[in-house]
Amino acid sequence: MRLIDHVITGGTAGLASTRKSPVFDPNTGAVQAEVVLGGQDALDRAVAAAQAAQPAWAATNPQRRARVMFNFKALVEARMDELAELLSSEHGKVIADAKGDIQRGLEVVEFCCGIPHALKGEYTQGAGPGIDVYSMRQPLGIGAGITPFNFPAMIPLWMGAVAMATGNAFILKPSERDPSVPNRLAELWLEAGLPEGIFQVVHGDKEMVDAILDHPAISAVSFVGSSDIAHYVYNRGVAAGKRVQAMGGAKNHGIVMPDADLDQVVNDLAGAAFGSAGERCMALPVVVPVGEDTAERLRAKLIPAIAALKVGISTDPEAHYGPVVTQAHKEKVEGWIQKCADEGAELVVDGRGFKLQGRENGFFVGPTLFDHVTPDMDSYHNEIFGPVLQIVRARDFEEALSLPTRHQYGNGVAIFTRNGHAAREFAARVNVGMVGINVPIPVPVAYHTFGGWKRSAFGDTNQHGMEGVKFWTKVKTVTARWPDGGGDGSNAFVIPTMG
Repeated sequence: MRLIDHVITGGTAGLASTRKSPVFDPNTGAVQAEVVLGGQDALDRAVAAAQAAQPAWAATNPQRRARVMFNFKALVEARMDELAELLSSEHGKVIADAKGDIQRGLEVVEFCCGIPHALKGEYTQGAGPGIDVYSMRQPLGIGAGITPFNFPAMIPLWMGAVAMATGNAFILKPSERDPSVPNRLAELWLEAGLPEGIFQVVHGDKEMVDAILDHPAISAVSFVGSSDIAHYVYNRGVAAGKRVQAMGGAKNHGIVMPDADLDQVVNDLAGAAFGSAGERCMALPVVVPVGEDTAERLRAKLIPAIAALKVGISTDPEAHYGPVVTQAHKEKVEGWIQKCADEGAELVVDGRGFKLQGRENGFFVGPTLFDHVTPDMDSYHNEIFGPVLQIVRARDFEEALSLPTRHQYGNGVAIFTRNGHAAREFAARVNVGMVGINVPIPVPVAYHTFGGWKRSAFGDTNQHGMEGVKFWTKVKTVTARWPDGGGDGSNAFVIPTMG
């Protein structure tokens, strides 16, 4: 049985924990490896290595740190196929989605290649008589990232690249469900020229999470996961004096106006609602047609489009999506399908009981469609995180606008329309952090910033872009005045000469 261990400078010999967790192949249901679940001693060893390495890394000029980013980007691109296959084998997403996972992470690395520009401070000459004022951004020291199973490459790169480019050491605690890609990334960072101790990986469960949140030498923690755990991470980390950004769950809505191109909407929904088996915080699991005529026309087009979706193993190039990550998650998704039906929604397409020939024990859930879902249903209020699309009908624009605005989550939202005024009004008024206009998954490009509102995010600073630079640095402001004269107390201004 393959064993996935921590990646800690100095090795792992002598660590106390003997606990392990299974890593499944979601396509077959079989256990393919075990991952070590570490504790306080593993974290302490990683922190000690980070403390030893970080001062020299922080003193390395930004251009040289940027060169490591360039080297790493080239290494990952050269190994894209290998990494995508490894990612798919543990997560279950199809190869095309796995490559997208890696590519979106690399785009943040590309942003970090320009870190010398992003770290420039401000300067004011003559702020007072003979006084100049300037500021500089300096690293916090040691940062940590706690990342989810659904993007085992992208989210560690979002966090770690910006943290390290700004001069910090970074300790990653990835999901124990698909831990191999984070370990492989650690190897590639070293190959790219990153000093030992600057990027390390510790594996674990809640015990490791709590150790990170409580450790006095860790200055900042970035988290992505469910909202309940994000709230816990934020409160415990802040109570320990840390800077914390904690991204939570989502229930993203797609508003379909009567003038929308329904063929394009259906095509977008096929990917946004069902791609990666719906295991994305920026998935689009709720569609809101405005008006009964729009709803009926949309439903009529959705049913055959869903029937045409192919569910397959993650290496099938023709599959639209693969299995969910574990048997427990499959059961959770199917439980929500039953819950929504029990609440009175119309189950139009039922994806439960899906079996793939030759992979009968795989963790597959077929595409599922509900109509006549209402805002008082628990299945609407909560995140299902699977290949389930719910239709919530709205009478008019104002009712459609109110649905994402009043929902407990506020990660992303989209509106489909040809009407510029409606789109502008919607974008200005909706109470959600990221808005797409005829864009179903409005994840911003790397040099902008990613972050939701309400219970989708805790903390004041978003991921990547300049918001990420701000999160991983602290500002020091210097006010300087230089007296006239030399050291003998005279007031004469003397220009030194050679010779």
